[in-house]
Amino acid sequence: MAISTKKPGAGEDLTAGVLCDARGERVSLETILMSNLHVVTGAFGYSGKYIARGLLARGCEVATLTNSPDRPNEFGGRIRVAPLAFADRAALVASLEGATVLYNTYWVRFDHRDFTHAAAVKNTQELFAAAKAAGVERIVHVSITNPSPESKLPYFAGKARLEAALRETGIPHSILRPAVLFGGEDILINNIAWSLRRMPVFGLFGGGNHGLRPIHVEDFAALAIAEGQAEGCRTVDAVGPESFTLRELVATLGQIIGKPRPMMSVPPALGLLAGRLVGLLKRDVFLTKEEITALMAGLLESKAPATGTIRLSEWAKQNKETLGREYASEMRRRRKRDVAYRDEATGRP
Repeated sequence: MAISTKKPGAGEDLTAGVLCDARGERVSLETILMSNLHVVTGAFGYSGKYIARGLLARGCEVATLTNSPDRPNEFGGRIRVAPLAFADRAALVASLEGATVLYNTYWVRFDHRDFTHAAAVKNTQELFAAAKAAGVERIVHVSITNPSPESKLPYFAGKARLEAALRETGIPHSILRPAVLFGGEDILINNIAWSLRRMPVFGLFGGGNHGLRPIHVEDFAALAIAEGQAEGCRTVDAVGPESFTLRELVATLGQIIGKPRPMMSVPPALGLLAGRLVGLLKRDVFLTKEEITALMAGLLESKAPATGTIRLSEWAKQNKETLGREYASEMRRRRKRDVAYRDEATGRP
């Protein structure tokens, strides 16, 4: 967009020029900021899809870097697609040239023989280096609540390392720290509801009195887009308006979907064993030891002000007929990269 300034008219601020487009029409500063190229990693996945959708709705030019270029998606060719070419610095730089903002959602949930946190850290460092070489003006990076370089949990330690690496680039940035995302194609909340629909008793690790602070994926995407227009370097806990203990969350979901279940405290090892049995049944990773440890250590809780407005309890009521009807598989999404994510809450593809 070609922008020029002209002298203000009568009654206008005499200390600044008026921003105009090539036709002489006035444009807002927001329009200018949003008119440049915005690059989203994983726009055919979960949170990246909602960020890309929001950017397009605002009239932005959008590109995605993805490991799943053949996955069906809703965008119909409206966004430019390039691979996440971590092993090819020149290609990665080229895919980011001209970008004003990079929204990085790339990460892995757990270690697996096909992917690891260590590899994800290295890959993301490559992405940051390429962004700097390409002249990207701002990065919005997705982290996690309560990361720490001293953590014995690879997820939280890796996220802390990447926050430090991003700061070292000198690129202005926003670090978003969500605990749990819900809505749309989420896995955790959906699969808790799935378990409630099928199991007569729900086991809680250590009593289930450990907190978590979920945020709706649309609220999260709106926050990411807003931070793409911010200035300087910021770190924000991305959390919703409701806080739950695991016991409260399970009770709330059970009541809403009409499947209240007795809850019993179980040792973490027994809960992990049960999760592995579900994983074997579904050819998936239902739950990990690290996730249990993080929850019990309070790492998914935050006392920060809410950055979202959608309440999980209200959203669950709106989707109570379909929430948890279908199992949401992490590994299916990774194995079948030519298949669209399924919205398990609403039944939409």
